[in-house]
Amino acid sequence: MKPVQERIDQLVGEHALKLSERLQAHREQLFPPNASKELRKFTSGEAAELLGVKDAYLRKLHLDGKGPEPEIRAGGRRYYSPEDVQALREYLEAGAKVPGTYLPGRREGNHLQVITVINFKGGSGKTTTSAHLAQKMALDGYKVLAVDLDPQASLSALHGFQPEFDLLDGGTLYDAIRYDDPVPVRDIIQKTYFTNLDIIPGNLDLMEFEHETPRAIADRSGNLFFTRVGDVLAEIESDYDVVVMDCPPQLGFLTMSALSAATAVLVTVHPQMLDVMSMCQFLLMTSNLLGVVAEAGGDMTYDWMRYVVTRYEPGDGPQNQMVSFMRSLFGEHVLNHTVLKSTAISDAGITKQTLYEVEKSQFTRATYDRAIESLNSVNGEIEALVQQAWGRMNGA
Repeated sequence: MKPVQERIDQLVGEHALKLSERLQAHREQLFPPNASKELRKFTSGEAAELLGVKDAYLRKLHLDGKGPEPEIRAGGRRYYSPEDVQALREYLEAGAKVPGTYLPGRREGNHLQVITVINFKGGSGKTTTSAHLAQKMALDGYKVLAVDLDPQASLSALHGFQPEFDLLDGGTLYDAIRYDDPVPVRDIIQKTYFTNLDIIPGNLDLMEFEHETPRAIADRSGNLFFTRVGDVLAEIESDYDVVVMDCPPQLGFLTMSALSAATAVLVTVHPQMLDVMSMCQFLLMTSNLLGVVAEAGGDMTYDWMRYVVTRYEPGDGPQNQMVSFMRSLFGEHVLNHTVLKSTAISDAGITKQTLYEVEKSQFTRATYDRAIESLNSVNGEIEALVQQAWGRMNGA
């Protein structure tokens, strides 16, 4: 008896439908219909740490009736909303001796920082790195735009969007960069539940850019594909301090256009031999393709490029060897700090949250502290590079 053969396109389609429905049910369980994600309130200690002041100083401000009114809970504990933290920034900046102490964003003459996060191999922590960077910079008082350029849309999912349900009529960057009848980019920007953080979500529509670009090149219509992302960001340049772009894990026209728009590049690396070998091929391809773009007139100058080691396990001997190997090869181009592999980060991801969103009481204290310290150190290093690109040393 001949075995029954199945059509892969139909089988995959059925699985996609089942999975999509189950994910939607999971989302409705976490966030009831019509409910949007909200960011929790911060303890006064967390708020003080974000602002770089002592908790006692915030208490004094509250007692003196200055700044926003916190929520008082059991035991007289004070809790501040993200909007309260921003209001405190504005209040404290007004009396700061050094401009930019509490509002560290752009000033006149500073250019928009466009940080493009790339890696060719899945599992390198690219989206997690992008999300935590965008959120931390927003919490630190920068006006941030996150752009999800990955058709798999994990960055969007982390911020409460399920593409096949929420973006039925488009709404990705593809709408603004397509060759026929593009829409103004402001029409596709969405607010998030993070103060200071907006997002352009992604979905499968982004793949259309890969399909349409060869035709546009063949037509020689004068539409240079590699300038399209940069041209669109130029429309909203004055609205933001920083743009964080999460690229797809392949080097297509979209990634090349994002790299052409970038002022800075962050390459995520999982420190294992196969991943580093894969990255070697990726870098060779990137160099070759971007060389062609540069010859065609693309802007390939950057403020900085860094490798960030992700999912790092300090007790793993081979990983330590790979990190040392990379540092010896690339020197200062490898960030000093690493993103640790942590159950806290992966557990938060199960409920589509980052470590900046979850209550730390959900984890053992040591696990949470180690993970948040590693993220804050990496993000602090990147923020220092942004400040340096604006000609400020040590935030001055």
